[in-house]
Amino acid sequence: MSHSMTRRRAATGTSLVVVAGLMAAGCGDGGGTDAGTASTAGGSAATIAEPIAVTYDGGIAVLDGITLAVSKQVAVEGFTRLNPAGNDRHMLVTTPAGWQVLDAGTGTMTDTTFAATDAGHVVTHAGTTVLFDDGTGKVTMFDPSDLGGETPPAVTEYTAPAPHHGVAVLSGDDLVVTEGTEDARTGIAVLGPDRKPKVRNTECPGVHGEAAAQNEVIAVGCENGMLLYRDGAIVKVTSPDPYGRIGNQAGSDSSPFLLGDYKTDEDAELERPTQVSVVDTRTASLRLVDLGTSYTFRSLERGPSGEALVLGTDGAVHSIDPASGRVTRSVQVVDAWEEPIEWQDPRPALRVRGGTAYVTDPATRSLTTLDLGTFAVGKRVTLPGVPNEIATA
Repeated sequence: MSHSMTRRRAATGTSLVVVAGLMAAGCGDGGGTDAGTASTAGGSAATIAEPIAVTYDGGIAVLDGITLAVSKQVAVEGFTRLNPAGNDRHMLVTTPAGWQVLDAGTGTMTDTTFAATDAGHVVTHAGTTVLFDDGTGKVTMFDPSDLGGETPPAVTEYTAPAPHHGVAVLSGDDLVVTEGTEDARTGIAVLGPDRKPKVRNTECPGVHGEAAAQNEVIAVGCENGMLLYRDGAIVKVTSPDPYGRIGNQAGSDSSPFLLGDYKTDEDAELERPTQVSVVDTRTASLRLVDLGTSYTFRSLERGPSGEALVLGTDGAVHSIDPASGRVTRSVQVVDAWEEPIEWQDPRPALRVRGGTAYVTDPATRSLTTLDLGTFAVGKRVTLPGVPNEIATA
């Protein structure tokens, strides 16, 4: 792909494709959309408090976030990806037709789908939700507070020069978007309000994932470190190893530090790393922290005070002080486990909302809470199926 300043122009508008009757992933083929039919994304009164959704083979369980009781089950088919929509009620479920809106407040799938040929990353940041279609390179942006209204949200779109497994995030009026092709991903471009490039960096092989840190720093991972967009410029953070991949990151608006994974074996079928990366966005410096246990891409989270949290395959949640790189607290939440070879297969997952961490355990088909203030293990409930992905509204 050429890295000249010539790019396809953004397409803007307020159209939203709505797919009626698509109640399950795998039930549609991505065609048959009807742009002339619009339905609300769930305007009825919420009955499920602080909802949590967990996927399993054949469905999605929607839990009451206070009691952890399973309030509703939604039938789906096959492997299902689940994403927060950016408000306190809705979630986005990946289907063959795109991202279908789940009203977690009522535990019902709606008729609203943001169309995509290969629905990929969902990013919620600073009041805007951004979707990336890997099949076309189309970026779709909307205000998540408009979900559930009488009409679907207005959307703004941009299309990357070539489709790829990418990600985009809106930072103020700037759109930070990955660059690449189906064969290689190379870096990021920052586009101004007119969606013309302001700055770009192509020194990020295998660019993957994103996170935001304090003071509106946006980061993406590379196979040799990380790129930071801060104060109008892109800064490279270089890994200490020739191949030091940071593919998944977790940020906090209350912390200048970013937590990331860290892999060094480019040829491994499945590397089980024991080190995590901590990047200080103020100095663009990287520190490696050895946990003494491996972890997976569903293991990284941030606490309410910016603490870095990692769910290890030893079954414990480890809290890291990112400023010092020290593990300050660890608590056993589930039994020890081993990461499966296939990334789609269930494995324990960690999610945080407020001062509570939620840990799924496929081995016991359970969900367990952890109080991040006291680090005390709380409720444990049995789920209707083997849990895979988890999201909180």
